[in-house]
Amino acid sequence: MRRVVVTGLGMVSPLAVNVEESWKRLLNCESGIKRIISFDVEDLPSKIAGQVPAEYVMQKTAALFEPLNYVGPKDLTRMDTFILYAIAASVEAVRDAGIGDLSGEERDRVGVLIGSGIGGLPFIYNTSINLSGSGTRRVSPFFIPASLINLAAGHVSIRFGFKGPNYSVVSACASGSHAIGDSARLIQVGDADIMVAGGTEAAVCRLGVAGFSAARALSTQRNDSPEDASRPWDKSRDGFIIAEGSGILILEELNHAKKRGAKIYGEIIGYGMSSDAYHITAPCPDGDGAYRSMRNAIKSAKISADQIDYINAHGTSTVSGDFGELKATERFLEKETGVLMSSTKSSIGHLLGAAGAVEAIFSLLAIRDRVAPPTLNLSEPEDTFIDLVPLQPKEKPINIAMSNSFGFGGTNASIILKKFT
Repeated sequence: MRRVVVTGLGMVSPLAVNVEESWKRLLNCESGIKRIISFDVEDLPSKIAGQVPAEYVMQKTAALFEPLNYVGPKDLTRMDTFILYAIAASVEAVRDAGIGDLSGEERDRVGVLIGSGIGGLPFIYNTSINLSGSGTRRVSPFFIPASLINLAAGHVSIRFGFKGPNYSVVSACASGSHAIGDSARLIQVGDADIMVAGGTEAAVCRLGVAGFSAARALSTQRNDSPEDASRPWDKSRDGFIIAEGSGILILEELNHAKKRGAKIYGEIIGYGMSSDAYHITAPCPDGDGAYRSMRNAIKSAKISADQIDYINAHGTSTVSGDFGELKATERFLEKETGVLMSSTKSSIGHLLGAAGAVEAIFSLLAIRDRVAPPTLNLSEPEDTFIDLVPLQPKEKPINIAMSNSFGFGGTNASIILKKFT
């Protein structure tokens, strides 16, 4: 089986509009969660979110996201924001990997697989309002392609002329991880030499917040202190914080990467999946699905659980989800192994379909820089033998990391990444 390495990274997150600044702010224990001011939230139970830094969210702590740096003015009216974020993160990743000037024949072997959990929700919402208020003449001819989830991958493929496999994964909050794992397998079996893989999401709108609020999934107790609201494994947690952004990784067959002298961030050595087969939104109380996903990942990687140095957990800050994941991980590890496990959602919120891709990037950077990012706001942790990296990052040599993502419908994905030597 062909080996798969990561040669490029790109990110748009609530912390910053690029990878390195997002990572720097994460390690500085900063939060990208703020009160929503881009639309009216007075009648919504949850009034906070992790939004990409831009003029309309008034974040001045980092460089602002400038859409016109990536697409023309006309294109902005023809695509939902989730597509724009995917393009922006892909531009950074392609540049980082140095694959923007491949020959035509080489581009035939480059694929694009970008997942999303919801896709063009704001565009759908606004179009519905226009249709209801002003009739069919106000419906854009670009409405359908602006909203379709696979158009994120489609736009990236068109932009760079990448003519290999081109599709999307839609598996709720596991979409980004499934996209990475599936892309690695496409390379392993020879369907592509390079894959642009990851996730993207931009569902922070009135409809999105109202929908998750109605499901009682969002935090509502800390609207006046947004930075304190995401509290994975803390006994006072009360729900997740909806967020947006995109994470893109360039996956490449090892010999292909070596031949062109590519920089290598790490190797993908394992990928596990499972289903809870339990409930449409609630996880198994004992975390059985998550456990089997992790177990399948180490089987794929041909390693044991005690070889894992760091776990980037799903850790959303929901009462039942965090508890089930903790129990699943304890069962998976069996005993104290020295592993560090943190939830970076404590800093950026839950990026839904983009979460797994962003968190895989953070896991690779943890390997590179020999440091586990912190779990913010973890003042009263649940009882466990696992080190949850509370409040501050911890330095540690990290050879192998695992990134977990679990989604509505009981879908689970685990990716295992290894330092390349």
